[in-house]
Amino acid sequence: MFNLPFIDSFLLRAFRYRTRGFLRMEEAPGTVPPAPREGQGYLYLHVPFCEVLCPFCSFHRVQHHHGQAQRYFRSLREEIRLYHRAGYRFSGAYFGGGTPTTEPGELVETIALVRELFGVREVSVETNPKDLRPEILVPLRAAGVTRLSVGVQSFDDQLLKEMDRFKKYGSSEEIQAHLRAAAGMFPTLNIDLIFNQPHQSLASLERDLDIIRSLGANQVSFYPLMTSPTVARRMAGAMGLPDPRRLREFFTTIGARLQPDFTPTSAWCFTRNGQGSDEYIADADYYVGAGSGAFSFIDGALYTTTFSLETYAQRIAQGLTGITTRHRLSSGDLMRYSLLMRMFGLRLDRAWVLRRHGPRFFRRLWGELRTMEWLGAARRDPGGWQLTERGRYWLMLMMSAFFESVNDYRDAMRAHIREEQGESDTLCVPASSPAGVSK
Repeated sequence: MFNLPFIDSFLLRAFRYRTRGFLRMEEAPGTVPPAPREGQGYLYLHVPFCEVLCPFCSFHRVQHHHGQAQRYFRSLREEIRLYHRAGYRFSGAYFGGGTPTTEPGELVETIALVRELFGVREVSVETNPKDLRPEILVPLRAAGVTRLSVGVQSFDDQLLKEMDRFKKYGSSEEIQAHLRAAAGMFPTLNIDLIFNQPHQSLASLERDLDIIRSLGANQVSFYPLMTSPTVARRMAGAMGLPDPRRLREFFTTIGARLQPDFTPTSAWCFTRNGQGSDEYIADADYYVGAGSGAFSFIDGALYTTTFSLETYAQRIAQGLTGITTRHRLSSGDLMRYSLLMRMFGLRLDRAWVLRRHGPRFFRRLWGELRTMEWLGAARRDPGGWQLTERGRYWLMLMMSAFFESVNDYRDAMRAHIREEQGESDTLCVPASSPAGVSK
């Protein structure tokens, strides 16, 4: 019989030790990195504007101002052209934030450019319940959006009030009505929810799960509440802090309660009737992050763009990208990064590994793979390794730790641009999700 709390703690410590060098960034030129010669790429576009800045949002976001946002979108479209001229090709595009729908007209124009230049098959856009209106949704669908992701966070009115979302985005009943009206407009309607909120009870979580099953959405992403040091300090006084001891019970309840209507397609994403996922960091061989505060993974290197909107606009005007830092992963770290991301998508395919890394991958990570099998986290079959239900929980913990490391980096970068962000103490929750590191 395994001592699961001990294993949870041990695996997290081992993971942090093994991956401690992932984000050791150094200064980088702003030129476009050479386009990979093979593999499938994905384009992430960061739109940092929010109507209200949220104290426990760890993403890069700034106060929305119409004129500034218009200038930003013009720079963003120029950066997109830079990558096209450099020979990049993408299968899909993801607009995250922030709240991309704060400027629906600019967003539609940018989607049109991406589709024209790259012929992408998939376009995903994040939004919030307030923007589920025909005047926004109809143009987005006409522009080719195939996945709409709505930041709901909870259907509990009391929690919505605690998060200062009740007045801004409506009651649970109103949000449900908006979601039902939007259902069917897009091939994929995703709902983002957060579990392990400070005052969330198991009964409240179960009600959220029952509501999800009754709605027309065909995808749900259930994220654990992830913080950073700055965010945790803000939350401590306003709402309290999440209790990590409840994570396993909440996570197990989510998986059990969503079945059989929804099946897992990543460590924290579930789709109705197995209709697919949108976790590009798990599926794509590389991804490019355009815009301010975006992350890229290209040919074994991680890149970040400037978090300053002023600097971003200046660099684009000079014919540069927004990239300011990079870190080239060692061969061992690159293999561990591949293992983490592929297992996050529930499966490590042997043929993919051999194409990407060759047989040395299995020699180098023999210990990690054998440990996963021994703990019952993954099952080996002729085609590779399949993550088990037990393994999904541990991958959720590991991905949470990875994204919290990213949040720490964001904290450090945002510390230099407080005035530019328009920081406030207003309490709310972001509409955006951690679908990818590129937030």
